Amino acid sequence: MGDPAGIGPEVIVAAWPETFVHEICRPFVVGHPEILRRAARLWRLPIQVQEISSPSEAQPSPALLPCLPVCEDEVLQVRPGRVDARAGRAAYQAVVQAAQLVLAGQADALSTAPLHKEALHQAGYDYPGHTELLASLCGVRDFAMMLYLGPDDQIRSPAGLAVVHVTLHTALRQVFDQLTVENVLAKCRLADQFMRRLMPPGQRPRIGLAALNPHAGEGGLFGHEEKCILQPALQLARQEGLDVQGPLPVDTLMVRARDGQFDAVVAMYHDQGHIALKLLGMYRAVNVTLGLPIVRTSVAHGTAFDIAWKRCAETAGMIEALRVAARLASKHVQK
Repeated sequence: MGDPAGIGPEVIVAAWPETFVHEICRPFVVGHPEILRRAARLWRLPIQVQEISSPSEAQPSPALLPCLPVCEDEVLQVRPGRVDARAGRAAYQAVVQAAQLVLAGQADALSTAPLHKEALHQAGYDYPGHTELLASLCGVRDFAMMLYLGPDDQIRSPAGLAVVHVTLHTALRQVFDQLTVENVLAKCRLADQFMRRLMPPGQRPRIGLAALNPHAGEGGLFGHEEKCILQPALQLARQEGLDVQGPLPVDTLMVRARDGQFDAVVAMYHDQGHIALKLLGMYRAVNVTLGLPIVRTSVAHGTAFDIAWKRCAETAGMIEALRVAARLASKHVQK
């Protein structure tokens, strides 16, 4: 459900009547039923929210929304658009319960609405965001946050475009300490593994490795990370059979990736990848957590407190997150 003070419940309910959603999956929601009923009233939609006790009871339709309750009633007192520890606790409880259901095989994939990181911290949960929380729940250490855009008239790679981040939610001054040959190589592997699931048979993903410094360091004039970290990681990746090029200045790299020269980009830090990809498709972008034993997707936007519960939230991101989750879950089951 995400943070109930944000637009998460809204986009779930507003996307629910779309026939396409029910053609690709059998969805149910983990959260508080009354919050979802409020969202349905807000959007003036004739959706019945039905409480269920297990995923096997879910019989969803455009007019029927099954909800597995996990949150305390205290969350009903949360005001829209406000940071609130009660909302952070509800979002945490929903994520944990949903992830456990997928880990137990009771659901095939998890799509998350946005949570608010400050509210999460106020509730006592010391995680920078969904990615790190889910990695902890799944017991994995080698993971990455990825933004993905499917192919369209603008994204010309046949499998779409993925941007994998070496560092995640961290202060910019700490990025340099977290960049190591091993970390960069690990993210190249994850990018390759993900895109192989979507590429046409027999094709290897083409990965562009983003430089850290302007002009890829200009031979060391603007920094030595390209020579000391990125180039060694690139050579090791190539020795493993990965098709990686770089390190390349990210301003031209993203243009080349958009035009179909690369299937994935490995970015060094959060905004280096996020800004470029969201400019290409803000409302189509999907957040995928790599390295988990489960399929997890999410909208690529935040809680949007400034427009929360004002009936103006955009639903395309949630619909796309469900579409990608369904596609990945199908391939995950086949594998």
